[in-house]
Amino acid sequence: MSAVAVEETGVDLDQALWEMWKSADVPEGYRLEIIEENLAVSPTGGTRHLTVNRRLGRALHDHLSGSGYGPAQDGNVIAGLKVLIPDVFVAPDDTDEIEHPEGLGLLASGIPLVAETVSPGAENRRRGHVLKRRAYAAAGIPVYVIIDDHDGGGAVTVLTDPDPKLRDYASSTKVPYGKEAVIPEGPAKGFVIGPDITGEHRG
Repeated sequence: MSAVAVEETGVDLDQALWEMWKSADVPEGYRLEIIEENLAVSPTGGTRHLTVNRRLGRALHDHLSGSGYGPAQDGNVIAGLKVLIPDVFVAPDDTDEIEHPEGLGLLASGIPLVAETVSPGAENRRRGHVLKRRAYAAAGIPVYVIIDDHDGGGAVTVLTDPDPKLRDYASSTKVPYGKEAVIPEGPAKGFVIGPDITGEHRG
């Protein structure tokens, strides 16, 4: 991931980043987000990343059937002038009430769960565990799931109880690969992330 910071020059930084994001021409295979005070460019994941996200999306689809919610992937989730692109997220089937006024994505206020699958490398781990944790908490998203092959032998972390002012989650539960992590609240309550999605211990 690379980040482009805009220095203060008498203009509103958030607005400047927003305008740059809207006008950017992003190469195929990359995503562009506004995370904190940066335009963040990152490549889409490799085969392992894709496989985990597909498994997660399919399992969520089955779990959420008939609930009025469903899974989505790689869409813009917008909080004010910040733009986040989760690997997988849960959204209402009817998105009319949470569509961004300019049609640029969905408002974070209507998204109950986001999930990130961490790619290899220290920068990617920082992005998933630090930067995105702060960003999703600041946006008030109730549940943030981190699937990380590189956390010991692999672990799923479920974060809940966001505090937007502190930009953090008050509750965190980490479960090693080979065991089951359970979503505790929201439309996906009771959903299990286990070996069928993550595979077994990868140490």
